Amino acid sequence: MKALKFSELSLSSEILKAVKDLGFEEATPIQSLSIPRIMAGADIVGQAQTGTGKTAAFGIPILEKIDSKRKDVQSIVLCPTRELAIQVAEELKLFSKYKEGIVIVPIYGGQPIQRQMIALSKGAQVVIGTPGRVIDHLERKTLKLGATSTVVLDEADEMLDMGFREDIELILKSMPEKRQTIFFSATMPKEFLFLTKKYQQHPEIIKVVNEKLTVPSVEQYSFDIGEHQKLEALARCLDMYSPKLSLVFCNTKKRVDEVSAAMQERGYCADAIHGDMSQSQRDRVMTKFRNSSVEILIATDVAARGIDVENIDVVFNFDIPKDDENYVHRIGRTGRAGKTGKAYNFVSGKDIYKLRDIQRYTKVIIKRKNVPSLADVESTKTKIMLDKIKGVLKGKDLGKYARMTESLISDEVTSLDVAAAILKMTLAAEKKEQKSDVFAKENVFFSDTGARENGMVRLFINIGKKDNIEAGDLIGAITGEAGLDSKLVGNTKILDTFSFVEVPKEYANDVINALQSRNINGKRVFVGPAKRKLTFNKESSKSLKYYPRNRNIKS
Repeated sequence: MKALKFSELSLSSEILKAVKDLGFEEATPIQSLSIPRIMAGADIVGQAQTGTGKTAAFGIPILEKIDSKRKDVQSIVLCPTRELAIQVAEELKLFSKYKEGIVIVPIYGGQPIQRQMIALSKGAQVVIGTPGRVIDHLERKTLKLGATSTVVLDEADEMLDMGFREDIELILKSMPEKRQTIFFSATMPKEFLFLTKKYQQHPEIIKVVNEKLTVPSVEQYSFDIGEHQKLEALARCLDMYSPKLSLVFCNTKKRVDEVSAAMQERGYCADAIHGDMSQSQRDRVMTKFRNSSVEILIATDVAARGIDVENIDVVFNFDIPKDDENYVHRIGRTGRAGKTGKAYNFVSGKDIYKLRDIQRYTKVIIKRKNVPSLADVESTKTKIMLDKIKGVLKGKDLGKYARMTESLISDEVTSLDVAAAILKMTLAAEKKEQKSDVFAKENVFFSDTGARENGMVRLFINIGKKDNIEAGDLIGAITGEAGLDSKLVGNTKILDTFSFVEVPKEYANDVINALQSRNINGKRVFVGPAKRKLTFNKESSKSLKYYPRNRNIKS
């Protein structure tokens, strides 16, 4: 189908103005097909892969049909995760910013329900929520769907996979029978087809699926490496390719925590997101990732649903997904809107069989590639440095430095010799800085790269979950012993045998001195700057050990 311009879709001037502000002119295929049919009132089954503009496909017609003078709920959108619910709400607010009187309220677990109750009591025409929290509000009678005329199930297949079928049916039964029901899904399993037959009236099927299930603009590669080599491989790829934003997928929440801690200790600006984190933590991490203050996000599949961040350059499958469809969802986070992206798969042991299944399923050849060597990384860094020098040479303020260089030239020393010596010193200094990127304060050294926010320092504490330690125990000890206001304590990570906590740089010595050799929950603690290098134990990914970053990967 020929893609239509938004101006050809009979939209209101308010919506068109908002779309123009966002820089969109041409609708995607799923938007071109869905918007007119949804506005006409048809029940829709939309099948399209992630990153194709599904939110606008159902969101724009929903907003066009809202009567802003009425304060009851006219449309509800169900999403599998809080991240996706938040993302959908944010996008709909952008599209509706010129339509006065429209109130959009997201409701999801992890946020205080009282806050949502207050928002709903003031009147909301559009509600976006997760099934569990929607059920909570229905049971409390703080959400009434008696006047709701449109319901959308976004990522319906994922909700069914997560066991929400009963909740979905309960929500649908609480709505008027005469309504518009819209399902969007990347796949159509039997359970999904059962719902469409039971709850939709003569649905129109809209399919926008590539012949190849994966995004054509994503280059896909695999590394055949040992389990214990994955961290070093990830580090070398990041150094070699220098992506601005990267997404790293792991199969378990514990694995996400371990990889995140290891990459932070190697000096990378990385953070984690998974289901065990509080909503405020997840929101904070996503905000940092969106504004690029966190460059590497390590996530599980479920937590990554709803991550719709532009300009993700690379997706790393640290663990090969167990499900073929999850692979499609993962790499679909890059190479969006016509841009190119890359996906790297770390294949260890029997993972090779999973990768073969994925290639058969996606009908794409995943090219085998060697992990960048230390010489490759060094060569890339040298090229970057030379490019910077070329940029400086284009400037016109080199007179003072030219005279300084000229003073060094003699019969034995040429200008080329001077330039080579300066370049050697610069590269050596950069290498030294990478090995020890620290700063000193009152005889104590702290890892500068360990801090995630300006002015914050990460501390290592030798107790963790196995010692029955929780975040509240550490924060309580810091506030009680060091006299630090709890509001000043930053991100706290509790791992199995140790923990990390961020505190303001100016209070770091006070915290160390106050907690050193004290007891927390009966355990004697050691506190120090987090500046050692972490990787997985060769025998098992359950434990961590320390070793220098430049350890060689054996073939």
